[in-house]
Amino acid sequence: MYHFFVTPAQIVDGYAVITGQDVNHIRNVLRMKQGEQIGVRDGISRNYICELETMEPDQIRARILSEEADSSELPAKLYLFQGLPKSDKMELIIQKAVELGAYQIIPVATRRAVVKLDKKKEESRVKRWNAIAESAAKQSGRMMIPEVTGVMSLKEAFHYASGFDRNLIPYELAEGMEETRRVLAQIRPGMQVGIFIGPEGGFDVEEVEQAVAEGIHPITLGRRILRTETAGMTMLSILMFQLEQQD
Repeated sequence: MYHFFVTPAQIVDGYAVITGQDVNHIRNVLRMKQGEQIGVRDGISRNYICELETMEPDQIRARILSEEADSSELPAKLYLFQGLPKSDKMELIIQKAVELGAYQIIPVATRRAVVKLDKKKEESRVKRWNAIAESAAKQSGRMMIPEVTGVMSLKEAFHYASGFDRNLIPYELAEGMEETRRVLAQIRPGMQVGIFIGPEGGFDVEEVEQAVAEGIHPITLGRRILRTETAGMTMLSILMFQLEQQD
């Protein structure tokens, strides 16, 4: 079954009213017909099974057949601060981060990041990245579409995460697994957790020192050095498993 997102305001009198690009996708790409069923999520807490009823050029009305509270979201908000990687790695990272339950993805410009985006390129990339996040959210059955923000400097990222309950930075020189287990064991449902991942060259030593000064906990991911596209996914996988056991 195909799934689509609407806002709560688009759930009206027993119908889901679909507008925007999804109208063209349903009518002309999927070539769906009246009477077929779709899944609709309101981006907050409800999931609906609907039957396509009227299909106009600018909107589709789908009659709600059933609804249920959603349980697909993690019980904590995980924010992935991703150092800008080369090539199209960011697209893969966004796709997998959304599948694993990230609440928001924040691209970060660090000292060792090779990629440098001017304003025009950044706007284009962010638009593309958010489209990938939406597609991944639909595919993985997410209740909401995680936002990919504009690119932040590391200083801006530290400030953005300053009010979170926990902030973590995987670092190859961090203390052993016992300390990492202690830090991770403190993460509970309801928390906001920042995860800082460096680019291909990793974080500069001074950047890690700045992170520690901001109260961000260095942790280890084991004896092997992971690629940037692997490190964030490893962290999200560990926390997803841990949080869903507690939920």
